Amino acid sequence: MLRAPAETKYAEELDYLESIDKGPKPFSWRLSPRMVRIFVLGSERSDGLDREIPQKWFGDRSFVERAIVTLASDRGLLLIGDPGTGKSWLAELLAAAVCRNSTLVVQGTAGTTEDHIKYSWNVSMVIAKGQSRESMIPSPIMTAMEQGVIGRFEELTRSTSDVQDALISILSEKYVSIPELPDDGNSDNIVFAQPGFSIIATANSRDRGVNDLSSALKRRFNFVRIPVVTNKNSEAEIVRFRTTELLRRHQIELEVPPTLLDILLQSFADLRAAAASATSDDQKLESALSTAEQIGVLEDAILHSNFFGDRELRAQTLAGSLVTSLARRSPEDLAILNKYLHGVVEPRSKKDGGEWPEFLEGGRQAIATLS
Repeated sequence: MLRAPAETKYAEELDYLESIDKGPKPFSWRLSPRMVRIFVLGSERSDGLDREIPQKWFGDRSFVERAIVTLASDRGLLLIGDPGTGKSWLAELLAAAVCRNSTLVVQGTAGTTEDHIKYSWNVSMVIAKGQSRESMIPSPIMTAMEQGVIGRFEELTRSTSDVQDALISILSEKYVSIPELPDDGNSDNIVFAQPGFSIIATANSRDRGVNDLSSALKRRFNFVRIPVVTNKNSEAEIVRFRTTELLRRHQIELEVPPTLLDILLQSFADLRAAAASATSDDQKLESALSTAEQIGVLEDAILHSNFFGDRELRAQTLAGSLVTSLARRSPEDLAILNKYLHGVVEPRSKKDGGEWPEFLEGGRQAIATLS
């Protein structure tokens, strides 16, 4: 597989945690809440495990604990935050730990319909045999209800209000009616949620105003706000973790010098500070400057160095990747990046030296190419 789901990728860890788990488990959970937290945040010496469980999501411990508690209740979980803050990754890890299935996903878009949340029909079977439970195609959410597991809804605010409203009855009543089927007294026209069913939804805070959630739907979710990672040590850990996975997946043997990682982190910190002090949108990069975009810049630089360079990551290549990845509007973003290079990077390169002069030159060349 190009990208294995978390329950497949970390199957050995999940098997181990399940084998030693003596804690109480809500509903049909595969792991207790404590073991779910260990799986997501990694083990500590005080946990008393005879093997180390590495950290997979980097963020405040309280966010993960509140998310786990929400899933153990009868309320839905809504992870909300800026793009690239790891909401989807956290949702996948939680689903994998709770029920060993993170793939029951609905992707919210302007084209998402109520059928994607409830059910649709196999037309050929309907023509041949009529409407029945056999000719019905359950949505990922309905499948999660029937199996008593976690269903996921990505980018909830990207879907229209009528689609969002279809979730209200599911979250409150915990069943879906199928009016096309006859009521024969056996409840074949109703799908009831089994114990353990819950929904993890994600929403970008930057989508506010696109399709705002109704107050009725908000009441049925517990909100967990995932902030942008601003701590350089935490952000460095995330970037290292993802980069190691990238190198392993591509079977690339290439070292990321700590000095270049520091330059990448500092560049994003500088650009975020500039965006925070900007007085208009034209003075801000269109990019959210998230940790995910930082990883994308580094991934681009690593692959370029491996395929078209001398298999050694250099500051010039990193700067070129940063400019080409973040310059999405022309000339606005190019002007902002050019101002950053001349106003911040150039004085720093003269003062601190090191890799900064080469980074400055690589950035200038990239801007000149795009201009």
